[in-house]
Amino acid sequence: MRIPVTIISGYLGAGKTTLINSLLGEDHGLRLSVLINDFGSINIDEALISNKTVDSVALTNGCVCCSLGDDLALSVNDLVSRAEPPDHILIETSGVAEPVAIANALLNDSRLSYAGIVTVVDGSNFSTLMDDPLLKPQVTQQICAADLVLVSKLEHESDDGVIAALGALGARTPTLTSDIELSRLLFDITPLPRSKSTVSHPGYVSWHHRSTEVIDRRALGDKLAERPEGLYRMKGFVLTSGGAYQLHIVGRHVEARRCDANETLLVALGPEQRISHDQIEAWWTGS
Repeated sequence: MRIPVTIISGYLGAGKTTLINSLLGEDHGLRLSVLINDFGSINIDEALISNKTVDSVALTNGCVCCSLGDDLALSVNDLVSRAEPPDHILIETSGVAEPVAIANALLNDSRLSYAGIVTVVDGSNFSTLMDDPLLKPQVTQQICAADLVLVSKLEHESDDGVIAALGALGARTPTLTSDIELSRLLFDITPLPRSKSTVSHPGYVSWHHRSTEVIDRRALGDKLAERPEGLYRMKGFVLTSGGAYQLHIVGRHVEARRCDANETLLVALGPEQRISHDQIEAWWTGS
């Protein structure tokens, strides 16, 4: 019996890990395994998986659709070759990955069945992304590749035309995450025929930082307010004089909430046309 594989796609900060955490908490009765691709050398998303009993595998140091093909194949092979293989495999792509390339690679394994691409769209940042000539083609491609599009970070009464705009782009069944029973992602998706063609995405710069240094909480606030313009995504954990915080930056949005952590562990990402590794390093270290 072939093992179904669902690909969870979506641009940087769309809410893929949040969706997976919610799905793992559903009463679906399946034994799930999750392959998590983070662009940097530190896999923050794996650390953010709340259900620690779930079998998760980190794929780091690159984008899974570009440079991690062998690692993906080896990880999938390990899962399906076990004495008790999973009932369903979820692949959380990096925010810059092209999901069709991943789907095409998986279709070559006769032990797997393709169960569809779910693309998460950040409803609060959607208009900004559509107005960005560099990022719009990549985001649009992720949307149009999907068998199901889920819109995050919006409420019923404030969709602000995002659902209609997604429909105009050609999105298949755009739906608010709050309006769907998540177990549908495992049972009720009818995959579209897959195109063999893919389009390369723009180049991205990644940066990571790890330390046990404690940062003054007020100084951290000032630092975040003065971050480089080209830094689009930052996530991880920060030790401050006021305790540890889980940090999320998506575009111009910043969220910091208290957490338990014993070290500062951060990754950051931005288009290489707009920012460099040295710029991120100089900003964070003050050098």
